[in-house]
This record gives sequence, C-alpha cells and structure tokens, in this order.
Amino acid sequence: MFRHKGKSRTYIHNLRLASTLSFIAGIVNITGVLSVKVLTTNVTGHFAYFSEELVKKNYVTALVFLVYIFCFLAGAFISNLLIETVIRIKPAVAHTIPMFIEILILTIIGMVGSSSLTGIQGQVIACALLFAMGLQNSLVTKVSQSVVRTTHLTGLFTDLGIELSQLFFYRQQAEFRRLSKSIYLKLAIISFFFTGGVLGGFIFKTYALKTLFLASGCLILALYYDNIIYHYYHLKRKAR
Repeated sequence: MFRHKGKSRTYIHNLRLASTLSFIAGIVNITGVLSVKVLTTNVTGHFAYFSEELVKKNYVTALVFLVYIFCFLAGAFISNLLIETVIRIKPAVAHTIPMFIEILILTIIGMVGSSSLTGIQGQVIACALLFAMGLQNSLVTKVSQSVVRTTHLTGLFTDLGIELSQLFFYRQQAEFRRLSKSIYLKLAIISFFFTGGVLGGFIFKTYALKTLFLASGCLILALYYDNIIYHYYHLKRKAR
C-alpha cells in the first residue's frame, strides 16, 4: 500500500491507500469542525475567509486564516522533504516518518480531551490538524504518483462528473474498464471520507477530541498491515 512505487504499484494498492486515509481524513475533518469550528482537510475556504476579513479590515483575524493556509502548506512541504531525504538512505521506510509525525500530532491533540476550544488554544489545535492533513495529503500524492488525494473532494467531484459523462462515449472494452476503475476509486475516496466524517461525528458526542485516537489507531494499523504484507511477500520470494 505504501511501499510499492512505479510499475510495481497496482490499482489495488491505490484503492487500499485511498480507502484508509480518506476515512482518517473524514474523522479529522469533523473533529476539527466540532471542536474548533475550523475545516482542517483543505484550504479553499480559508482563502475566502481571509479575503472577507481583509475587506472588513479585521487584519488579526485575516492573519489567522493566512496562518492556517501556511500550516497546511508546511505539512505538505515537510512530508515530501522527509520522504525525499529518507528515500536516499532506506527507500522501504521513507513513508513512515511523515506517518509517525501525523500519529504523534493526532494522539497529542486527542489527549487534550475538551469538546470545544476557543481562542489561542483552539487556533493552535486547528494549525496542528491542518499541518497533519498537509503531511498526509502530500504523502498520499507522492506514494500514489498523484493518482490518489484523500482530502480534496471538490476536485474529486469534478473529475467524477467528467468521467461519468465519458461512460456514454467510451465503448471499447479496455477504455471502459480503465474508466470504470477510475470512477470506482473516486467513489471509494468519497464514501470513506463521508463514513469517517459521520462516524467521527457520533463518536465526538461522547469522546470529544479523543475521537482522534481512532484516526491515529487506523494509521498505526495501516503501517502494521503494510509491514506484515511486505515481509510476507519478501519471504515468499526468498523461498522460491
């Protein structure tokens, strides 16, 4: 799911990656909205809020939204920087460093435990969640070679609409199969993001920010699963 790159990477690898990490993104997004009233998986809305506050001359508030945007950017930058650095030393584990950082961030915020946060504390948590989602989105984009993005649903719905319309024109079996697989992948991302959001919302009612423990637990399980599968096939190849 994480280790395979280039020609060795299959559609199933991308499907597993998309399903797992979009589910996590859905949990993080709803937790951010319910706890600090901030969308944490994308920055499109923050540009609108920044512009609005700037026009109103609320410069301090506008700066906060600019910081949110920068935190997501910083997460994406750090994620790829770490991957490119580690991949030259030990390619098999290059993806683990950003994931460990994301797990650490989500776990620490989950330990805060409060259901509603305002002021500086809320803004710091929003920044940390945006940074974590920047890490994740960059990692997913890098690993899947830009095939999978787990947080940008606007672009996904646009691409899905285009591909659904193309079903009326692509009649050759190979083209139809390729298009169908691409549509299914996008539907999987949307469905798991939605499922993560709904489930996270219900869990938040009882556990507040501890809901993020579910997201960090899913990341740990994904790493563990990927490691087991890697060693299984490695031993299988050696046994031949």
